[in-house]
Amino acid sequence: MLKKTTVKAKELKIENLRSLSEKIAKAKSLVFCDYRGLTAVQITSLRNKVKEAGGQLIVAKNTLIARALQSTIYQLPTTNYQLSGPTAILFANQDEIAPLKIIADFIKLQNLPKFKFGFFGKDFLDAQSVEAFSKIPPRDVLRAKFVGSLVSPIYGIVSVLGANIRNLVYVLDQAAKRAP
Repeated sequence: MLKKTTVKAKELKIENLRSLSEKIAKAKSLVFCDYRGLTAVQITSLRNKVKEAGGQLIVAKNTLIARALQSTIYQLPTTNYQLSGPTAILFANQDEIAPLKIIADFIKLQNLPKFKFGFFGKDFLDAQSVEAFSKIPPRDVLRAKFVGSLVSPIYGIVSVLGANIRNLVYVLDQAAKRAP
């Protein structure tokens, strides 16, 4: 009976490792946070908000995270970035920044969780870089600004060309008023 239980536990651990590795491989960006101090209600609320933004927030053991990272393209630097303490992982699956902004807004209100480090694409980000990324406007706002910058020169050209016609009309109007 004991052997069957340990075999099932080992199979469960292998399945958890495979599942976590797949989630890491599919994510566009990853952020690791220290969630110490958050209540279960706060973590559930944060998970729901992150899910609405197209991400996923899970809590996992550090050894499981380290093994899952080793099986993917992500590699931790050898110094100063070891997994320790309670760790939550943010997976941004659709928009790279939107779920991160949710956590950043939550941090502004609660002062928790704390960013540890992250990955944007294949690039490693320290806690300060993750915080800087969280301040980038959402994708839709960036698109609107880009379209606005594309349209701006065209609007300027139309305005300049229209100014010559307006000036001509103004001169003709003034000449018509002076003529008896």
